[in-house]
Amino acid sequence: MYYPNIREIRIDPIVPSQSVLISTARGKRPRKDEPPPTRDIREFVESCPFCRGNEHLTPPVVFQVPAKGEWDIRVVENLYPILDDDPLPLGLPSGIQQVSEGYGHHEVIIDHPNHGIALHQMSEQHLALIFAVYQDRMRFLYTTDPRIRYILVFKNFGKAAGGSIPHTHSQLIAMPIVPHNVQDEVESSRLFYEKNETCVFCTLIDEALTLETTTYDRSSGKRKQSYDTGKYFVERGEYFIAIKPFASRYEWEVHILPLKHQSNFLDATTEELDDLAWVLRQTMARLEAVVGEVQYNYFLHTVPHVNNSSDFVDSFHWHIEICPRVSIPSGFELGSGLFVNTISPEEAAFKLRQAIEKSSTC
Repeated sequence: MYYPNIREIRIDPIVPSQSVLISTARGKRPRKDEPPPTRDIREFVESCPFCRGNEHLTPPVVFQVPAKGEWDIRVVENLYPILDDDPLPLGLPSGIQQVSEGYGHHEVIIDHPNHGIALHQMSEQHLALIFAVYQDRMRFLYTTDPRIRYILVFKNFGKAAGGSIPHTHSQLIAMPIVPHNVQDEVESSRLFYEKNETCVFCTLIDEALTLETTTYDRSSGKRKQSYDTGKYFVERGEYFIAIKPFASRYEWEVHILPLKHQSNFLDATTEELDDLAWVLRQTMARLEAVVGEVQYNYFLHTVPHVNNSSDFVDSFHWHIEICPRVSIPSGFELGSGLFVNTISPEEAAFKLRQAIEKSSTC
């Protein structure tokens, strides 16, 4: 499957006010890239604050699993927080300028004691535990701090993705506002629902299921139950699906969504988190097989914690967006606000489907 010389302006079906330029010819232009950094595969690094045994190098623990003894996942406050619960005094607004205090919470979730382990190398059980920790911390902060309106969980892996420490970790920022990217998704999906009486995310899932393959039974390790897949399909478990967005901003961008409609990540059950772990692991293994030692961001978008959040239960669909960072935005992208993607999403999805899975269990 090959899509040569595509030049298209694609409207994002989720947020129609956003467009993406697909220009495959741009990927052929001559360029001299710096070789990507080699991943550090050491299990322990003496100077790394996130390695087990170096707990004295981090702020005090706020949560860990297990609660006592050697930890598997550890949560600490960020030493250099973007927001905190004791912000500096406000600056002085002038004229039309407005300011509010930088209040919030910023935590680091140390995903694994092993310094050099990658997501696709973790066990499904451990990945599911990471998602359960996300839920625990979100519930705690929403319950204990009434000022919080939104919690963004995200991961920066690699220097190209803004990662400052190579040891695998996630971050969580709780804030008194709803960030505009999330607000745009929430509002646009609400408008779509009012017009079409269905969820835009559910519609995209349905459109991703239109040719033929099979599901995967994690318990037996075999594929079963035939179903149809389309050109944006990447992977599917029992409860979750990974798809390539039609208007992908990044060359190998993949979204993971619940197959059934669900607006709030906190509603995902233990069984569903187990399946999410499998789908994420397989997706990352496919990306590694195609891209190599991929540097990426991922983030979780769920329904905001606001007074009228019930208004979005039927229209919004929580999801994880995985954004590999294989290129740097240019002046055009920064100046126009338009992303340029040099690989057609259809071609990228096809290559990811065909990729040899390289997942391993640790």
